[in-house]
Amino acid sequence: MSQLRRYRGNVQKLVLAFDVGTTFSGVSYALLDPGKIPEVKTVTRYPKQGNAAGDSIGNSKVPSVLYYASDGTLEAVGAEAALLAEAQGKDENLIFVEWFKLHLCPETLDADEDLRARTPPLPAGKTVVDVFADFLRYLFECAREFIVENEKPNGERFWSSVQGQIEFVLSHPNGWEGAQQAKMRRAAIQAGLVPDDLTGHARIYFVSEGEASLHFCVHIAKVAGSLKNGDSVIVIDAGGGTVDLSMYRFTKMNPLTIEEVATPICIMHGSTTVNARAQAFLEGMELFILVDPILKVAFSAALKSSKNKDKIQEMLSYFEKYTKPDFKNPKEPSYIQLNTKNCKDDAIKIRRGRVTLSGSNVASFFAPAITAICNAALKQRTEAPTSVKGVFLVGGFAASPWLYSQLQQTLRPFGLTVTCPQNHHQTKAVAVGAVVHHIENWVSARVASVTYGVPASIVLDMTDMEHLQRLDDLYCHPSGLPMIPGRFDVILARGRRFRQNEEIREPYSRCSFDESSLNVTVGPIMCYRGSSKDPRWLDTEPDKYSIGCMVRADTSRVERKRVLGRVGWFYIQQFDIVLICGLTELQAQISWTENGEEKRGPAEVIYADDIDSLDST
Repeated sequence: MSQLRRYRGNVQKLVLAFDVGTTFSGVSYALLDPGKIPEVKTVTRYPKQGNAAGDSIGNSKVPSVLYYASDGTLEAVGAEAALLAEAQGKDENLIFVEWFKLHLCPETLDADEDLRARTPPLPAGKTVVDVFADFLRYLFECAREFIVENEKPNGERFWSSVQGQIEFVLSHPNGWEGAQQAKMRRAAIQAGLVPDDLTGHARIYFVSEGEASLHFCVHIAKVAGSLKNGDSVIVIDAGGGTVDLSMYRFTKMNPLTIEEVATPICIMHGSTTVNARAQAFLEGMELFILVDPILKVAFSAALKSSKNKDKIQEMLSYFEKYTKPDFKNPKEPSYIQLNTKNCKDDAIKIRRGRVTLSGSNVASFFAPAITAICNAALKQRTEAPTSVKGVFLVGGFAASPWLYSQLQQTLRPFGLTVTCPQNHHQTKAVAVGAVVHHIENWVSARVASVTYGVPASIVLDMTDMEHLQRLDDLYCHPSGLPMIPGRFDVILARGRRFRQNEEIREPYSRCSFDESSLNVTVGPIMCYRGSSKDPRWLDTEPDKYSIGCMVRADTSRVERKRVLGRVGWFYIQQFDIVLICGLTELQAQISWTENGEEKRGPAEVIYADDIDSLDST
């Protein structure tokens, strides 16, 4: 275990990390006492979740499921909701919610189409923020009860002393960006974790699942012990919905310093894609259920029957718990056990209520995910500045012996050795790593996953063919100069490495005949997701550009000059937008020069769901 340093703060603190997974979630925490070495602990008790001895998921994970009444009232969460679903099936008066995390995933992620098609809808009247908030509230209450109980004899007193200053860490897939972080923050506020003010917002921190997994591997799995200065590794966090791939180089072993050295990857090819293909297969089988001694009903022809839908869910539940995690040999058959033994059809291998699946069929459920993960790892390998020392595989999906063996077999010829930290699947690696990251944060540099830039206008150049092609868009600047709009000015290119707290500046020049219109600036930061290394015009690949966020700032203090142009007097104002990178979320400021001295002012970063509100401010 890599040693954490003594806490150097003056005030006792509590760090709580929530890893909300597609299928299972977990909470880890650390008590920070001045002068003491923090110990990362995990919540291992949830309501209705019994002794997990022999249970492959362990008590550190709780199902990411909820039950709502038809009027939207929350009825049950976590293990209690899972037990309720097993006990009574799908009650028409109750709405079972699972895989809700997938509704937050951006459309730009590489996704398995079966998974997208079979992602259950949210309850009517509920947004993903609503459901996320309900689940965060549940995790928070479970964490509070666990900490109070386990930090005896001073649990209650400790909680009372820190509850208003708890620092929360929320993990998310590599492919999530500011828009998803903004929704998660709103959910945390709605859940009552923090107040909706600047102080409350500042107590919410984010970390990518890839980076959290790295910190888990270093702190718990002790991977740094086998590495030396300059070694690079790939970390694969294979979860329920997404698989995150990150590459890091260990630049210094003492003190430990790590840099991200390749573009992080996120693909929607987690373990739920195996379930989705299994469901499609089962629904397509010519299953015959013996209803009585005379009548046989074709199961596949009666899927609209709620009874038969429940039967499919029963089979999928067994597949998820037993068949999938045990599968390791495509040459051997696998089984799904039904609750009734009064079910037989020799033609399709149903005997004594047990469905027989060929090993090759089960392997086919895994195949697209395995291919996607291997391709992503090999793609990332091409960006390595040095040879890759190894691949570390963590996450719930990593517990599959078939996935593990196939990744080993496929990647070994390319010089990539895949290893799994011992017993990692018994805990929520991301939750533990998120706490370690918050305490230490060994990553000093990160890599941009997309190209960021701003729309701009450029003075017409009649000798430039690109300008001549856009003469229909020509407009007159207040100065009287002819301008061509639609230019894309790159601020931060995809693949560029940036340091912790590194500042990237973009000069802005605003002109107007109306001086008062220069008191506030609102401008977009755009993302380019195409393959060009020199994107120049927004109309070249319009589907590859999107608004990442808007930056709004009070510019009333920024000097404006009155200038005489070709069509009269106008005002010009110049300042820089300063993007603060290297953190786990984007921050912005404005900067200008006043009497030879740099001045700074705050800027607000606003994401998609809040952009409409700009019109009313």
